[in-house]
Amino acid sequence: MKITIAAIGRLKAGPEREIADRLLSRAKASGKKIGLSFAIHEHAESRAGSSKSRKDQEAATLCGALPKKAVLVALDERGMAIDSRTFAQQLEKWRDGGVSDVAFAIGGADGHGAAVFEQSDMRLAFGAMTWPHQFTRLMLAEQLYRAITILSGHPYHRD
Repeated sequence: MKITIAAIGRLKAGPEREIADRLLSRAKASGKKIGLSFAIHEHAESRAGSSKSRKDQEAATLCGALPKKAVLVALDERGMAIDSRTFAQQLEKWRDGGVSDVAFAIGGADGHGAAVFEQSDMRLAFGAMTWPHQFTRLMLAEQLYRAITILSGHPYHRD
């Protein structure tokens, strides 16, 4: 199963990029063993004048870049908060159920436009707080790596 991270905004060189790259490198290496692969798609932020226009443009960009028939998970502070083991079990369920693509959408500064929510199969939150997209990407990368270690029986995760 291919996991795509589709994000509005680009991680610039610096500590956030280094951590994200390290976690995703680990996830890629470990994920191969359990049938998971990864792709990252970074998209420029909209320059539209209003928040609604920016969200709509960014949503169109994200939705247009997704693999066909991908399960779409919209990262949103109003989404469902789950624990790491449940997250790993959901990935396993999709993989073992024949899902070929899962995409995680990270919105821009204004959040997601309606098109992302309309197309999404799941809304996921890393708590009720709003996070900058750089931190959201770091947390997603860490949780993906953690899920792989859970599914692999590696002792990285401790309940």
